[in-house]
Amino acid sequence: MSEPELRPKAEKLDATDELAGLRAQFVLDDAVYLDGNSLGALPRSVPGRVEDVVRRQWGSLRIRSWDESGWWTAPERIGDRIAPLVGAAPGQIVVGDSTSVNVFKAVVGAVRLAAEKGDGRDEVLVDATTFPTDGYIAASAARLTGCTLRPVTPEEVPGALSGRTAAVLLNHVDYRTGRLHDLPSLTAATHAVGAVAIWDLCHSAGALPVGLDEHGVDLAVGCTYKYLNGGPGSPAYLYVREDLQPRFDSPLPGWNSHADPFGMTPDYTPAPGALRGRVGTPDILSMLALEAALEVWDDVSIESVRTKSLALTDFFLECVESYVPEGAVESVTPTAHPERGSQVALRCTDAGNVMRRLIDRGVIGDFREPDVLRFGFTPLYVGFGDVERAARVLGEMF
Repeated sequence: MSEPELRPKAEKLDATDELAGLRAQFVLDDAVYLDGNSLGALPRSVPGRVEDVVRRQWGSLRIRSWDESGWWTAPERIGDRIAPLVGAAPGQIVVGDSTSVNVFKAVVGAVRLAAEKGDGRDEVLVDATTFPTDGYIAASAARLTGCTLRPVTPEEVPGALSGRTAAVLLNHVDYRTGRLHDLPSLTAATHAVGAVAIWDLCHSAGALPVGLDEHGVDLAVGCTYKYLNGGPGSPAYLYVREDLQPRFDSPLPGWNSHADPFGMTPDYTPAPGALRGRVGTPDILSMLALEAALEVWDDVSIESVRTKSLALTDFFLECVESYVPEGAVESVTPTAHPERGSQVALRCTDAGNVMRRLIDRGVIGDFREPDVLRFGFTPLYVGFGDVERAARVLGEMF
């Protein structure tokens, strides 16, 4: 399809987009922002909320805000706001710390859960294609728990599982390629050998349905600054399935996760429920900025977001095929919808320089070594006109 045909098609798609009105809730400019898979755009509700937290809650109420402004209950309250976006019932997600810290809690906690079987499980499987930090943390957790770490690709997991497997840590979406892995079947395969399934949702939460409860996931972690738009460094979260909570033994017991945090006793008694995933004092400023950011999700279904995400990425691939000279780029993102997240990764020669030139032209994506251009599609604020323009400018790079 030629340029004169693609532009009207984009306009028609934008005119029928039921999520188009949400764009006005974000601070955006004339650039095409396709990097929400690294850092989401700023929701307009956040600056005023942060000012209130700083000036009134902290500035005027000071220590009283732990009670009067709800600071103390923020980790679980905000966790309950995230829960519907990942298919979890209330009371199973606690917000706080970084993704890395929560991965550590989850892996060690999973090995301890598996050890209750008393059958000598001593191996942790980790996604060989994972974001590097997950691998680093998993390796350290394995050493600390006396386990062997075994890197395998998600496709290799079913064949690698055995009676030795204590836990499996996988990414729901590959951060490089945008490949969506089969969470239901891989979780079921993990459970079939009696192991604990842990999922990293950093590149899927807020972009597509996850179904944590529906598929019986044991533990999950995720960040909030990508598709959830919580801001740079916003706190991560930990999901602990409800029936596992009484047995979840966090390797980082802090005063904030004590059953009687102000008792200041020398002996540790974990709080009930997901609260035992807390550690230290919550990072209130960034946490309440996240809470404000999550308001854009009011009355938005994750299913409608997924529908638009697939339409956006389909249209982008169509536009790339029309605008970019044949052979200049190669998509490494699966074309099949069940295997695609909410990004498109294109391999090309001199990708770093190409991305710099794209950014100079107002198309913001990112570059991953050695030769991948990444474009993330956040359905809450990316439109089909953005997609057409991005592909058209990309074509002009060659």
